[in-house]
Formats: sequence, C-alpha cells, structure tokens
Amino acid sequence: MRVRRTAGLPAAIALFWLASLGPPQGRARLIAQQTKPSSEPPTSTTEIKVFSNLVNVLFTVTGKKSHMIMNLDKDDIQVLEDNQPQAIRFFSRETDLPLRIGILVDTSNSIRERLRFEQEAAIDFLGTTLRPDKDKAYIVAFDVEPQLVQDYTDDEDKLATAIRGLQAGGGTSLYDAIYYASKEKMLIFPPPEPYLRRVMIIVSDGIDNQSTHDRDEALGMAQRGEVTIYTISTNRSGNTQTGDKVLKYFAEKTGGRAFFPFEAKDLGENFQEISRELRTQYSLGYVSSNTAHDGTFRTIQILAKGKDLHVRAKPGYFAQAQ
Repeated sequence: MRVRRTAGLPAAIALFWLASLGPPQGRARLIAQQTKPSSEPPTSTTEIKVFSNLVNVLFTVTGKKSHMIMNLDKDDIQVLEDNQPQAIRFFSRETDLPLRIGILVDTSNSIRERLRFEQEAAIDFLGTTLRPDKDKAYIVAFDVEPQLVQDYTDDEDKLATAIRGLQAGGGTSLYDAIYYASKEKMLIFPPPEPYLRRVMIIVSDGIDNQSTHDRDEALGMAQRGEVTIYTISTNRSGNTQTGDKVLKYFAEKTGGRAFFPFEAKDLGENFQEISRELRTQYSLGYVSSNTAHDGTFRTIQILAKGKDLHVRAKPGYFAQAQ
C-alpha cells in the first residue's frame, strides 16, 4: 500500500503499522526524498510504502438461542488462516469502537408499499446508534442506479431528512449499490483509526435487474473495503425467494447477518438487534505467517472453545499486492 506522509500523523497509526511488520523480508520499504527546509514551496514529497501482514478481525460469539457470549478470553479463541494456526497478537472485548455506517435503501418499484416503514426504522436506528463526534453514517438509495443522498455525517437531522426524502420508482441495481458504496465510502486509506468498523445495512428484496457489476464483483469490493454487511429482507411472501438467498450470501460472506422480518413493523426490531450486536463484538489481530504480498484471498476460521458456541466473522481477506 502507498501512503503520503502528512504532518501530524497520529501516533496510534504509526504504532499500528510498526506492530504489523512481519519478518525482515516483509518489513516496510521506505522511499524518501528530502524536502527543502525553507519557506519556499516544496518541490517534492515524502513517500512511504508499507507492506503490512497484520490482520484485524471483528467477530461475534453466540450460544444457545443466539445469546451473545461476552466473557471469553484470548485463550478461548483459535485462529486459522488457510488452515494454518496463527498466533493472536491483540485481543479485546470491544463495545465502544467507532462506527462508519452505510444505509443502503432499495427504492425500486418492488418495495413501494413498504418504503415508509423502512424509512422510519432506519431513522430510529441511527438515532439510537450514532454517537456525536465518534460515529458517522451515509445514505445511498438505489433503483436503476445508486445515488448518494447524504454523505458521511453524525448529524441525525440531516440523515433523517435524506431518508424521508426517498421516493420509490424504477428497477433495482443492488450489486452496483454495494460496489459503489464499498469502493467510494468504505475503502478508506490511510485508516483514520486502526480499529474503525465499517458496516453496511441493506434494506432490499435482494432482486437485481439493472446492475453493470455482478454479485461476485460487488462482494469482492466489499471484502476489500473490510465491510460487514447486514441485510434486512423486504420480502413478505412467507416463502424463500431468490432475493433472500442473495441477501444471505452477502451477509455470510462478510461476517454479518441476514434478517427476514415477516411483517414490515418488525423492521425496527431488526435494526435495533444490529445496533446491540455492534456493541458486543470481539476484536483480535494477528500477523499472518504467510508473508507473500500476492493479492490473493486468504480464508480465516475462528474457533471458540466451549459447547454450542457459534462464531460469526468475515471468512477471509485479500492480501496486499506487491
């Protein structure tokens, strides 16, 4: 990855990079040109190229009846990357991490009758979840194409106004919306904070008939952006539809969760359950034993010691390319 050094680089980020450096062959490559120490405009910049082997993983552990388990320690967890055991360097029970939330609302004709319930549920969720000066959210509407209707902000009134202004009409470009939001709003570098959580909540029936990107392209961009996707289906037929399978696919492949409320009024509870889960996650970091910078996708498996424990986390990540 390529970084331009700027004044006042947070010490936490610098320490994060240093901690992530692997063995000698994987350490940072530094390329620098000295700028003139004078009042004249700089004629060159300092460029730092860093190869990092540190992998951060957020995960949720549940027991019977999906009850959240929050009393595990580092020794209760095992991490495998491509089936190879990894040594956990950092471990914590996180409930206060900064959030970057994308709300993606399907505004196609197929959800016209349910749009009002979706709008109010999303507004209530943001009102109870966002913390001023710490968390931020943005709103994307999608029908024939995705549209950013409100950029990142912690202002609840601006977010509510944007959501209430949504109107239904047109086809559905779900994959394009995920691709766009992941690339433009979640692929953040340099990271403002090492453990910033990037969450996408999609309210849709899962049907796509307009996108230029396919499902796997959308998923790949979400995985590169380290996005956890939660989906809430608007299908009220009582039968599993193709769109429901699509929504479940995106959630499972990013360590999120899919919800299938039977009635529109249940949307609010689904949103609040997501909010509770975001405050009851674990965080771990390990330095990958695979020092190659080949851009390949590597699988991750997290195992928790104990009976009837289920771990939900991203299934893998893309290694940095040379």
